[in-house]
Amino acid sequence: MADGLRKGLTSYGDAGFSLFLRKAFIKAMGYSDDALNRPIVGITNTYSDYNPCHGNVPQIIEAVKRGVMLSGAMPFVFPTISIAESFAHPTSMYLRNLMAMDTEEMIRAQPMDAVIVIGGCDKTLPAQLMAAISADLPTVVIPVGPMVVGHHKGEVLGACTDCRRLWGKYRAGEIDDSEIEAVNGRLAPSVGTCMVMGTASTMACITEALGLSLPMSATIPAPHAERFRSAEASGRVAAEMAKTKGPKPSEILTPASFRNAQVVMQAIGGSTNGLIHLTAIANRSPHKIDLEAFDKLGREVPVLVDLKPSGEHYMEHFHHAGGVPKLMAQLGDLIDLDARTITGQTLREVVANAEDVPGQDAIRSKANPIKSEGAMAILHGNLAPRGAVIKQSAASPKLLQHTGRAWCSSRSRT
Repeated sequence: MADGLRKGLTSYGDAGFSLFLRKAFIKAMGYSDDALNRPIVGITNTYSDYNPCHGNVPQIIEAVKRGVMLSGAMPFVFPTISIAESFAHPTSMYLRNLMAMDTEEMIRAQPMDAVIVIGGCDKTLPAQLMAAISADLPTVVIPVGPMVVGHHKGEVLGACTDCRRLWGKYRAGEIDDSEIEAVNGRLAPSVGTCMVMGTASTMACITEALGLSLPMSATIPAPHAERFRSAEASGRVAAEMAKTKGPKPSEILTPASFRNAQVVMQAIGGSTNGLIHLTAIANRSPHKIDLEAFDKLGREVPVLVDLKPSGEHYMEHFHHAGGVPKLMAQLGDLIDLDARTITGQTLREVVANAEDVPGQDAIRSKANPIKSEGAMAILHGNLAPRGAVIKQSAASPKLLQHTGRAWCSSRSRT
């Protein structure tokens, strides 16, 4: 099997000429034969001036390249679409599949032995996972990480849980123009994704639970030095994968790994969008997400992560409490610990290395959950004939049962 620069030669009817021409042009970039003869790790660049969630991507890329080269492989950075929630008109959702196609086709079209995808904002990681599964090239996923918390008048702020709440207060006249302007500059105090358990954080945790990213990578705050050390380590792992040609996503993603992702999503108080994305990700594989099985898990898996909007803490607190490895340790036999990860470790080995942080209360034990049942439930009825999902962990009790008058409108026919 061809590898490195010889992989996927452009079709000119003469393979020798195709390689000759490829090398001639790439040498215009100043590469030596030594560099070009090494295994290639492709690195997606999702930086954009429109995407503050991905503001640390240039630093992540430099750290990844360092890790790749320290391990004897050659990094090649290439751009893809970048999606930022609040900058996509009319909505970001329809861009997910476009990004998945863009990423998949660029992985297929260009010579690389392994690929690193870097993403964060809500639709990015789902798109990249969909692409990686379809391309089935050895893949390392690097989440960009959550932003750090903000502060206002002694209160800890989190985008975007507190965005709506404080805007509602402003619209109700409870806070004035000058205060809402001050809040506006404090809600997002650093680059990175929202620091609450929204879709971005949910997908990062799911990715780690699937075994496609390094341990702790879901929760490291975006500006922290640890984020860049993790990126360097990810580059090293990708370089080894490029040399050994694996493992591929198809070897990592099994029914057990998808079930683990669903258990983690219930236990973290995950976003309802996470289920939509996980379903699309699974549809790129032979494995499917069964809504009834997901609902059953929700009855068995408690919410253990005390994080907004279901609880009180933020992503950096979850990280300092031990992150996803500690959560999986607390979940015990609800997790299939024999599932493999990209590092070659099983989750059993990852969990065995989970940090024990005395006094932390962001990750609860099963004996002391913040909710006795999981984050989400599947609903059925005449209002949702195909089913619907509710994030019950973030709902007030009065929203879980309602009796009221049904109003039906009618129009005269002509």
